[in-house]
Amino acid sequence: MKLRSIQLVSFLLTLFLASTLIGCSLEKKQTLGFQNFYPGKLWSDADSVHINAHGGGILYYDNTYYWFGEHKSAHTSSAQVGVNCYSSTDLYNWKHEGVALSVNDSVGSDIEACCVMERPKVIYNAETQQFVLYFHLELKGKGYSAAHVGIAISDKVTGPYTYLRSLRPNPGIWPQNMKGEQQTSTITTDNFSAWWTEEWMQAVKDGLFVRRDFEGGQMSRDMTLFVDDDGKAYHIFASEENLTLHIAELSDDYLSYTGTYIRVAPGGHNEAPAIFKKNGKYFMITSGCTGWDPNAARLFSAESIWGPWTQHPNPCVGPDADLTFHSQSTYILPVAGKDDAFIFMADRWTPKKPIEASYIWLPIQFENGLPVLKWQDQWDLSVFNETK
Repeated sequence: MKLRSIQLVSFLLTLFLASTLIGCSLEKKQTLGFQNFYPGKLWSDADSVHINAHGGGILYYDNTYYWFGEHKSAHTSSAQVGVNCYSSTDLYNWKHEGVALSVNDSVGSDIEACCVMERPKVIYNAETQQFVLYFHLELKGKGYSAAHVGIAISDKVTGPYTYLRSLRPNPGIWPQNMKGEQQTSTITTDNFSAWWTEEWMQAVKDGLFVRRDFEGGQMSRDMTLFVDDDGKAYHIFASEENLTLHIAELSDDYLSYTGTYIRVAPGGHNEAPAIFKKNGKYFMITSGCTGWDPNAARLFSAESIWGPWTQHPNPCVGPDADLTFHSQSTYILPVAGKDDAFIFMADRWTPKKPIEASYIWLPIQFENGLPVLKWQDQWDLSVFNETK
């Protein structure tokens, strides 16, 4: 009887130790979470839900990264919820902080549910101590005809953000690099019975749509924000029927425009701009305009934010480079605490099921002084140590 008791105690002790070890192992696994990036794969947040922050950008503030992006639903790309916010301290593991800017229930509101809210970006203004959100806005039921930028603010990084207004930038102001004869040209869209002819394209390059939209402001669609070393902020967006990029300087409070802006690659048909600065030089990666279908990325560089901007070959190399690895650029993230470390952020769209769209994050490498993007099935931040 005594022997059986000893055996029972031994069995129970073994069972306890085994369960303890398994529990510790699971706890360790849960604590560690992701330790690598897996481009194109399912990326779950702390609640084991696929991250829903598409067309987004990241703000680094108070030792934490905040990822803002479009909340996509299962069957439509129109805004049903608003702009999501996630936080992370290591870039691998993300916590959902909630909806930073919600759609409005009021009929007729600019941001009424079923409008289009795309490409949200947030920057921090140290002088006003406000967080400023810009996004591409299309009004409910009007397709992509509005071509507005929406602006919202918050005193707290995660929000909620207060919607201020939408507009078309720089009404009644000419671009800095548009010549006098282009400004005074009398050629209008009525002079052309068809688009995409050689004559029409030359007219576009000469400011056909800038003149058309002069009084009401320039069209603003795919966009990003950039804060330079001196604290000056810029709104960079696809304009002129997505045929020309504009770079517009923002006011000191980041809530309006100074009226100084330029055209980049007139008639080049670029969208999805993403910009960064390295060693005093500006680089911008964009995409062509093929709807939800991927295409080859474009690369531009300049010694000044005001140009001139020079176009270079596709920065992607290797298999599927001509499709930007089946994705489209959205933002370029400088990694905090690492010199010359930048992450190319892109979306792999799934228009039939928008919520399932995945993310392509890749380290930017440099060859002959230019950014290069190479596919990697998985990688981690140590790659930047290896390139020193």
